[in-house]
Amino acid sequence: MIKNNVKIIEYQSKYDVFFYNLNVEWLEKYFYIEPYDKKVLSNPKKYVIDSGGFIFFAKYNNKIVGVVSLINQKTFFELSKMAVSPKYQGLGIGLQLMNFCIEFAKSKDWKSITLYSHRKLVAAINLYKKMGFKEIPLEENSHYERSDIKMILML
Repeated sequence: MIKNNVKIIEYQSKYDVFFYNLNVEWLEKYFYIEPYDKKVLSNPKKYVIDSGGFIFFAKYNNKIVGVVSLINQKTFFELSKMAVSPKYQGLGIGLQLMNFCIEFAKSKDWKSITLYSHRKLVAAINLYKKMGFKEIPLEENSHYERSDIKMILML
């Protein structure tokens, strides 16, 4: 998919460094790297791809500037590890990644997409709401220490 010089591409191991760096950048800005983050970001093939999940990258003028994953959590798919380089924020790349994931999920006949976030990420929460995600109860033992909101999009 190409829009505004942005092309969404599927996972390739040569881009693992972008998956790691783009996510570490925002995590360190707002929170810290949790053990679960470290595990997934350090080995996306093992913890996302090999377990039935997907990773997509946003390429803008031939540079990887964004990433998102759909992690197979056995009973649902989690939209996770979405990041856009600060230099390229405000260009609608996050929105394009979200739209791509939603269309991808529909093409797979998934019933929903779930995500975990934190309320201080106001721009992200607003984007999720704009896309139709609704807040649902957050379980006590979420795999993210930082999450204080769980949302679902019924497809």
